[in-house]
Amino acid sequence: ASQFDAFTRGQIEMFEAASMQLQAAFPHKILRHICNSAGIERFPGAQFDMVRLGIGLYGISPIDNTIINNVSTLKTTILQIREVPEEDTVGYSRKGHLTRDSRIAALPIGYADGLNRHLGNGHAYCLVNGQRAPYVGNICMDVCMIDVTDIECKEGDIVEIFGDHLPITVLSDVLETIPYEVLTSVSTRVKRVYYQD
Repeated sequence: ASQFDAFTRGQIEMFEAASMQLQAAFPHKILRHICNSAGIERFPGAQFDMVRLGIGLYGISPIDNTIINNVSTLKTTILQIREVPEEDTVGYSRKGHLTRDSRIAALPIGYADGLNRHLGNGHAYCLVNGQRAPYVGNICMDVCMIDVTDIECKEGDIVEIFGDHLPITVLSDVLETIPYEVLTSVSTRVKRVYYQD
């Protein structure tokens, strides 16, 4: 039970009383709704005529941010791979300090696409052929760099930013935000592909 359950029940009761007063003044039925995704899950008795399924529509539980069923994946491909010696730095402001001779891949995705800059400099990773590849240096507007030194890969290989194998909550946890912010940050210039089962 949540610490706010009593408050929520009070809100539901107040809404019901107020909406019934309004309804009494009109001959036609007024449709009512109060539940968002969390309400749907936690207060089934308060679903009235409709509900607002928001983050639940994306397969994420708002209660604990668990993935119920992943419905969205953000992917890109490896643009270039370069051998970078240990003494070199990667990215703007020379933020990407290497600890060894490395293979660095450039991806054609950046903060203008919705890849938050706070994920850079090793704070997060993406998946290349199922393996974790940390972001190296600052994430740029249109490009980011990742360390693929220990990963068998080539230019053109698919990279998962989030999806079936890398839950979006991994990114939102690093960013200390909610999955919704990560999802809504994916900009309109990112191509959408819709699948129907």
